[in-house]
Amino acid sequence: MTTMTDPPKESFQLSMLLNDTRYRSLTFQAIAAILLALSIWYLGNNLIQNLRAAGLNISYEFLGNPSGYDINQTLVEYDSQSTHARAALVGILNTLLVAFLACVTATVFGVIAGVLRLSKNWLVAKLMAVYVEIFRNIPVLIWIVIIFTIMIAVLPGPREFRGADPDASMFLGVAAFTNRGVYIPQPYFIRGFGGVADLLLVIAFLAGSFFAVRAVNARATRIQEATGERPQTLWTNLAIWFGPLIVLFLALGLTFDVPALKGFNFAGGIKIGGPLIALWFALSIYTGAFIAENVRAGIQAVSKGQTEAASALGLRPGRVMNLVVLPQALRVIIPPLISQYLNITKNSSLAIAVGYADITATLGGITLNQTGRAIECILLLMLFYLTASLLISAFMNVYNASIKLKER
Repeated sequence: MTTMTDPPKESFQLSMLLNDTRYRSLTFQAIAAILLALSIWYLGNNLIQNLRAAGLNISYEFLGNPSGYDINQTLVEYDSQSTHARAALVGILNTLLVAFLACVTATVFGVIAGVLRLSKNWLVAKLMAVYVEIFRNIPVLIWIVIIFTIMIAVLPGPREFRGADPDASMFLGVAAFTNRGVYIPQPYFIRGFGGVADLLLVIAFLAGSFFAVRAVNARATRIQEATGERPQTLWTNLAIWFGPLIVLFLALGLTFDVPALKGFNFAGGIKIGGPLIALWFALSIYTGAFIAENVRAGIQAVSKGQTEAASALGLRPGRVMNLVVLPQALRVIIPPLISQYLNITKNSSLAIAVGYADITATLGGITLNQTGRAIECILLLMLFYLTASLLISAFMNVYNASIKLKER
């Protein structure tokens, strides 16, 4: 009678790091990582030694010194006696503002143009093709300058709003479109808690409404799956979105500061400067042309059988596009869309061409010239754009993962 025993386990030997396929790839990766770390250390050490030999040192103390220059449009309080760090913060916020606005409007333009490019109407399809081919084949810098020049030449100056019979008048009596920018009413609360606190309170109400609407829609979906009929949620969702906000606005005493012509310019309200409008619109129409091609490709990637099946169920063409085609096309659209959002963020650095004070114009322009700290300023600029790009990519990748096809 024999007894079956497991073979003895092979003891680990150093030669297995190269000869054993289980460890060989890990060994090569470890060697590559060590060589990369040594290379980075050598280059960094070499840079420090060269700077020291030239009498230079990397220091960010200049960020605490007064900037000594004004910025025409800011989202936070700032004056010429503020620090360079404050000026950099203003530039960062201005960059994020124009990037966010351009991403939203470029997406709207791109989706509309992409869908209309596939229209059965010959004229509409050709007009969208002309839009795409013209705007995406001319550098965005040229569009920025063209739009800014047209604004200055076409829109009236503030003095044309003056007099008993002015040459120009305010839109609906509350907004003014001038060659210096657009002036619109500024909302504020009479019984509010302060600018930032009021904004956070409104955001909190919107967040609560968002989750409440999601709960209502989820409940409607469960009822539809159980009974085959989906209850109407439109009016309920509208009440959830606007009801709490209306109550909040009434409780805090919402009112508006309407701009008025005083002296040589308008005072009060919110000023949207001409440089911001030119940069915003140029980035939107330029990038929208690229997004339109992404949308067209995504729609054409969806099988025609999906459209035919939805039409056979009696859905109208608009409903077929919104409920059947676009949700599936998003899986093709989102990956290249991420690249377009990154391009918008980086192309916003062209703002200096029209005098818009973004991070490149403040930290990488005036601050760099005043302090002479080129290395420090460029490193901070690189860090900002790298961080912003990685955050956009991470957010869009999470969204892309949420809509991807989930297989069993």
